[in-house]
Amino acid sequence: MPGSLSLIFETSTPLASLATVLPGGEIEQREFSSDRSHNAVLFSPLKELLDARGDLEIGLVIVGSGPGSYSGTRVGIAAAQGVAIASNCPAVALPSILAVPSARGGASCLAIGDARRGSYWTAKVEDFRMVAAPELTDAAGLEKIVRTAVAEGTSVFSFEDPARFPLSAELVGPVKLEFPDARGLWNIWLAADGQTRAKWSAEIPQPMYLKPPHITPAKRSWLVQP
Repeated sequence: MPGSLSLIFETSTPLASLATVLPGGEIEQREFSSDRSHNAVLFSPLKELLDARGDLEIGLVIVGSGPGSYSGTRVGIAAAQGVAIASNCPAVALPSILAVPSARGGASCLAIGDARRGSYWTAKVEDFRMVAAPELTDAAGLEKIVRTAVAEGTSVFSFEDPARFPLSAELVGPVKLEFPDARGLWNIWLAADGQTRAKWSAEIPQPMYLKPPHITPAKRSWLVQP
């Protein structure tokens, strides 16, 4: 809304950030780090930014949806939704992988990540959007996908140390360690067309799931009612 500020949360990686955007476009960002879920360190920089806003109301809350740290992303989304409810304004989730240096300017790039238990995820990004949802693959599939991207001259990045991936030595080097930030999310929002903004705005903010929720079968099946 005119005359209001925007508040941005990006907590999907250990290097998290918050930012406010004033009506004139001025951005103030706070960065912080945590090895776990950010729940113990998020609220101090958030309070600093909110205290500095003066009498300005919050008209829009943007939050990164990952993929990345599931716990960290959930904390950011929960905080974003809480502020949005209190401010009576929308909360909109944007894919965090759009907000890294390699993807800025609409460049084509490939994101990779560790989905644990021997599986990995990849996602193609170009023109300020994800070409498709992240896809899961095994070690052999990851090697093939990264090799093809490198051969085509496509930038490859990850939120995690490239050395942790089961890639051939000549493929580890080209993989960049990059992190999204709140400023990057705001730039993606500005670059998006009206249709894309409407799509993001219509969706309920939630972490970007790489796998269906894991349900552990009951050890005592006879206790479960049919």
